[in-house]
Amino acid sequence: MCGIIGYYGINSSKFASESSLDLISHRGPDNQDSVKGDNYFLGHTRLSIQDISESANQPMISKDKSCILVFNGEIFNQVDLRESFLDDIDFETTGDTETLLYGLKKYGEEFVHKLNGIFAFSFFNVSTGDFIISKDHFGVKPLYYHINDKEVYFSSELKAIYSFKKDNTTINQDSLKNYINFLWSPGKDTPFNEFKKLLPGHYLKGNINDIKSIKTIKFYSVTYNGKYLTEDSESDLINKLEKHLLKAVDRQMLSDVPLGFFLSGGLDSSILVAMARKLNPKREINCYTIKTESMEGFTDDLFYAKKVAEHLNVNLKIIEAKSDILEYFDKVIYHLDEPQADPAPINVYNICKQARKDGLKVLIGGTAGDDLFSGYRRHQALKFESSIEKIPIFLRKLVKNSFKIFNSKNSLIRRVKKLTANFEKTKEERMMGYFSWIDQDILKDLFLDPNNYDCFTYFKYLNKSIKDEPSELNRMLFWEINTFLSDHNLNYTDKLSMASGVEVRVPFLDIELVEFSTKIPPQYKLKGNETKYLLKKVAEKYLPKEVIYRPKTGFGAPVREWILNDMDYLITDYLSEESINNRGIFNYKKVLELIEDNRNGTIDASYPIWSLLAIESWMRQFND
Repeated sequence: MCGIIGYYGINSSKFASESSLDLISHRGPDNQDSVKGDNYFLGHTRLSIQDISESANQPMISKDKSCILVFNGEIFNQVDLRESFLDDIDFETTGDTETLLYGLKKYGEEFVHKLNGIFAFSFFNVSTGDFIISKDHFGVKPLYYHINDKEVYFSSELKAIYSFKKDNTTINQDSLKNYINFLWSPGKDTPFNEFKKLLPGHYLKGNINDIKSIKTIKFYSVTYNGKYLTEDSESDLINKLEKHLLKAVDRQMLSDVPLGFFLSGGLDSSILVAMARKLNPKREINCYTIKTESMEGFTDDLFYAKKVAEHLNVNLKIIEAKSDILEYFDKVIYHLDEPQADPAPINVYNICKQARKDGLKVLIGGTAGDDLFSGYRRHQALKFESSIEKIPIFLRKLVKNSFKIFNSKNSLIRRVKKLTANFEKTKEERMMGYFSWIDQDILKDLFLDPNNYDCFTYFKYLNKSIKDEPSELNRMLFWEINTFLSDHNLNYTDKLSMASGVEVRVPFLDIELVEFSTKIPPQYKLKGNETKYLLKKVAEKYLPKEVIYRPKTGFGAPVREWILNDMDYLITDYLSEESINNRGIFNYKKVLELIEDNRNGTIDASYPIWSLLAIESWMRQFND
């Protein structure tokens, strides 16, 4: 796991190479190096995990000096690739960087289709001028870029390429609407108009002598097409899922350095630890969890984490959750690169920081279990859709408006309001609305320029890829994987783990496992009101039922309490009339109204307010 940065264009001398590379040095504390030509620059910071010798340092140059690779991530099937496709290569290292270098040299861009891993890389053929800039299938590894007629810049983190383009940037107000609406921004958009995120399963292909001809190519999209394993019995599906899970965990435990596991006490992290124990009956396994039982409104995760650790005979290190949000707020936003509004990154940061102190460079986590097998409340909400469709629209409007009088400080009322927020709209609009945290009219009024940008534009674009998928649940899971997972969960997991020099792996995103999950009949994902039904049936072979069927909780914090109390100072400063008016983006009167309505419980706007704070913090660190 590493950091990469690069430039292809007319004149590499204008590239602030080394200073920009320093900005991502936290991603690779073990080595930092670069190569430079008249019209290219490729830089790399290394966190050594596979083949930790100096011979595996990057940028890696082929023996004949014709090709250069900078690579961030892991190729988990690299041993198989060497045996099946590269048996004629005399390798000098045992690491996956050299495997990727010579695979791309021999097969070109087609080699990308053979990879099972987490990666962002750029491969450059010096002799022809051809280059590829690629991102993994699901966006586990981040990659930002800028293209104009003469140049292309790219980096693992936005802050690096921003450092040499900051005088020519403008704010993307559409993306700011996304951050307030979703708490993250789906698709390509970043807070800057000039910089984009490379989409998961895509690569840029071009030639250094003709940047204008650069193409964006999709090499992968998760397959939801209505073709299910209908002939398999429930027990058959359970056994097949178990085998895929074991294989995924086995692949991702490949490492030449010590590794450990996140263990929240939830189903997803617990079953991965259980798989690791089955694969390694005598191995010492180190796990980390956050102590959050003192936080009002949160289930005691620690109780379940301890129970799993005892059941599986693994070591459990407990990290005290730090509730001093003011200490972490700006630091988290800086590392995120984007104004994402979520406290969960703090927990990732604290765990990874401790793991690194303990000598671990790799942690394995349960991210994506909910997104593959259906684990969120919005998935459960789908069971009401058939009933909602039968209610006349005028009555739906009446029901929606009737709940507006109730105080949103009550958690049950908040959920009902969420469910009825788009009651009068179409089924698809309601489904997309479950991802939203604010009424669209209120959102529009927050901006001085109330344009008609639709925050759900990217969701509607994604629908083109799932025309043949009849299941509403699977359609929502497709949205989850391509938006919430890649643009939110994976982004903050990567950024805050790498801030501590720790790689996080996600076995649930093993390609074979993901593709198998799409073929599971939907009724085995959400059965009645039981989420992740099939996954839980596999878990029954390994874990106590009280762990499997425990109440679900998030990897979170008491945001509503913080907004009303602990963060009042931050609100007074960051969202003051002077700060808001100086930006010239938001309507101060409407922002103040949002804060007051949240304070008295008229609406639940804690997360949108958090998002406004995140945007101002981001502005001060990236735009001022």
